[in-house]
Amino acid sequence: MLPTRSSMEFPDFAVAVGEEGSDPVVFHEGRLVRVDQYASSGHYELLETDLKAVADLGVTTWRYGMPWRLTEPEPGVYDWELWDQALAACKNLGLNPIIDLLHFGLPDHYGGFCDGEFVQGFCHYVEAFLERYSEPMWFTPVNEPGITALFSAALGMWNDRKATEDDYFVALGNITLANLEALSRITEDRDGWWIGSEGFGCEVVEAGDAVGQQLGDNARDLQQLVWDLHFGVEPRGVAKRARQVISPQVLNRIDELAQLIPRSRIIAGHDLYPVSVTAYGKRSLRSLSIEDRVAAYDRSARDWFDRYELPFWVSETSNLGLSVEEGPLWLEALMAVLEDLLGDGLPVRGTCWYSRGDQFDWDTALTVPIGKVTEVGLFTNERVPRPVAQAFHELAQRHDVR
Repeated sequence: MLPTRSSMEFPDFAVAVGEEGSDPVVFHEGRLVRVDQYASSGHYELLETDLKAVADLGVTTWRYGMPWRLTEPEPGVYDWELWDQALAACKNLGLNPIIDLLHFGLPDHYGGFCDGEFVQGFCHYVEAFLERYSEPMWFTPVNEPGITALFSAALGMWNDRKATEDDYFVALGNITLANLEALSRITEDRDGWWIGSEGFGCEVVEAGDAVGQQLGDNARDLQQLVWDLHFGVEPRGVAKRARQVISPQVLNRIDELAQLIPRSRIIAGHDLYPVSVTAYGKRSLRSLSIEDRVAAYDRSARDWFDRYELPFWVSETSNLGLSVEEGPLWLEALMAVLEDLLGDGLPVRGTCWYSRGDQFDWDTALTVPIGKVTEVGLFTNERVPRPVAQAFHELAQRHDVR
């Protein structure tokens, strides 16, 4: 059974797994296509089997959500069948869910993230969810707000399919507002937690390379803008202009809400993969080893904590960018860094392998949805455990919170 509300403190160090549920709209072969990772993986049909496999690893913390578009097929009309099934399975198997309510995709009746109309609809959805389900205490209302804005409005790949810096700032403002509005409602309703999940880029630059350093600083400032907005920190460098582009109404409400979310109930999320580490300038001419990549995270995590002074966890990781065989090596190297950070007094609150099973079409960031397998799961798409699953099981046993 799920713990009672009074016992739903987030673990000191969570060893979690997530289910990949992205569902953006992309333009493929002359038409709009809804990508649905649950459909591709067969998770809808094998939901209980998949959750049991996670529970059998000794994992109790579970990043999970059902697509908003399927829960709200028409404006203000909700179908809770999938959520009922999902949360009942979590309860039966002793999995404590971190509730994911928006994962890259909007219902069909919203045009995109640059149009702020979806914010009010999302608020109504969150309110309806809270009214129906009293037990969940951990929430990621919007998964990766910064990445959602980046791929939808800066890179032209998903949803809005826009590709300018101004559109990126507008979309990020709207998505941040939606996330904070959701968190404010959660806070009013219960003593809930914001368990964050956000893309975490790490910049590697060769000493003395001024051009490379500037490129790295620009990338850092833009990707940290999402945290600046959420945490009420003044943006720096090239990200400063965002406050001139985002509408005053949206920006003022963001600033107001950023002060209302209890810091004691925030664990920021760092979504860190091997591909999250980028070399700039002269350093880009040489390859990066696993050791280079985790060392870059060590430096970047320390700098991030100096800036924001909040607890954090690695909310997503896998061998993405490496071979399947390197999965256990990546996990071991990353855990060594997290243990070093803990040893130095930084408030690291866990790690999450993302995801339980293999994913699909991430080699093209979902833009060519042809069902090509991305081999990053603890389990294959045939539900066969990989060696990294055993490594993760052993890790969960060392941090057992049952």
